[in-house]
Amino acid sequence: MKNIKIFLQSLMCTLPFIASAQLVEPAALTQEIEISYSKTTTLVFPHPVLSVDRGSADVLAQKAKGVENVLQLKAAQEDFMETNLTVITKGGMLYCFPLCYNEHPQLLTLSFTAKDHPGKLVLDDGLVNAEEVQRNALLARGDRSKAKIYRQEEYGISLALTGRYIQDDIIYYRVRLSNETPIGYDIGQLRFFVRDQKRSKRTASQELEILPVAVIPDAQKIAPHSELTVVYALPKFTIPDKKNLIIELVEKGGGRHLQLKLKSRKAAKVISLPTF
Repeated sequence: MKNIKIFLQSLMCTLPFIASAQLVEPAALTQEIEISYSKTTTLVFPHPVLSVDRGSADVLAQKAKGVENVLQLKAAQEDFMETNLTVITKGGMLYCFPLCYNEHPQLLTLSFTAKDHPGKLVLDDGLVNAEEVQRNALLARGDRSKAKIYRQEEYGISLALTGRYIQDDIIYYRVRLSNETPIGYDIGQLRFFVRDQKRSKRTASQELEILPVAVIPDAQKIAPHSELTVVYALPKFTIPDKKNLIIELVEKGGGRHLQLKLKSRKAAKVISLPTF
């Protein structure tokens, strides 16, 4: 019954475009997606997103700042009725997704690939070479220059921002994660987002997540009595006055969550990436 329902929803999404098939290709994918009120689900497409249609106002959708092919989803309210999302990307590709609510989605990132741009990231100003981003992230990770360190500690866990670099259109944030406890820390998420200094009623515009285009290394756990250094490559961004940059570390299956808050003036202090 569930498969039949998904098929019918896919058919309904595709029918309006059959008459203009010379302009829009058939649907590239129909896949059910779970979204949550407290977590962001990210869709990465092979081409820039041109159009987004939500079946319900219970769904919040926005393109990631500075990245044209990344769409972020979140529920506006808990336990909403099943709905759908239609996305059209450059090149005339149509994606139709049934959406349902799950506070703990099985997948938080879905990536749809294409052969025409392998290893490329689609930014506002064009394509960025993924291998170059990785090399630059390793340079940022190994840099020994002294920099102002911002740190948040709680539960025996430490989240520290130890360096901020820029190269071309990418900002590299170097983060040191420490675990001084005998219990391993499973990393659920490490998020970067811009938030108003004074928070009011929940809206789509008052909290903007900045999605990394690369994470080096892609660590999943902080072992007991250990630390690790991770570099997050982010599309360049600026933070207006009266807003803060929030770096949030969330424990998977636990409650040891940390937030590091930086005012716009501090977050804007980046240096050029070392070239050695």
